[in-house]
Amino acid sequence: MTIAQDNMTHLPSAFPPLDAERKRRLIVSVADSVVSRADELTALDAAIGDGDHGHNMKRGFEAVLQDLDALSAMDLPELLKAVGTKLVMKVGGASGPLYGTLFLALGKALPAEPSRDDVAAAFASAIAAVRARGKSDAGQKTMLDVLIPSCEAFSSGGDLATVKKVAALAAEATAPMRATRGRASFLGERSIGHVDPGARSSSLMIAAVCDEMRDA
Repeated sequence: MTIAQDNMTHLPSAFPPLDAERKRRLIVSVADSVVSRADELTALDAAIGDGDHGHNMKRGFEAVLQDLDALSAMDLPELLKAVGTKLVMKVGGASGPLYGTLFLALGKALPAEPSRDDVAAAFASAIAAVRARGKSDAGQKTMLDVLIPSCEAFSSGGDLATVKKVAALAAEATAPMRATRGRASFLGERSIGHVDPGARSSSLMIAAVCDEMRDA
């Protein structure tokens, strides 16, 4: 995407170590980005889905927050796998398995102290897992329409502010799409004109991670 190319800032090859306090802040930031906007996400889903995306995601991340102390004490791969497992168990619907797959795959692919290249490779691997789980791809009005361009922006060297902006714009760009996967696909042309709720929740989580790690 041109925005990534126009705002390219290469980051150091390694991120600062994630101590327990930073992991704690990351968990809280990501969870709160969804929990605090549960009503917005549910309203988006009411227009083209079952109307439960926000509340389901809120339930999942509230369960994550209940284990905050234990999670923040884990190394990064185990933390991500534990969050993924929790989301599969608590979110339900289509979102639970898809977001659970995303976090589980990240946990499997990332080392405890990842470099930027490690993060880019793990992000791509996790997206591939979501593609396979959902039997979907970019352009079908799903969370992948945010995950894929965000990963491309990061992998091409874009700084975290750029990745956050790409994610936000990509979520908005799902509005004119016609859904061809998921519950929204049943609406056909009537799915046009609405932001996909999964794309929006993905963009919120990406923004939370970018904001937290920009301060590292």
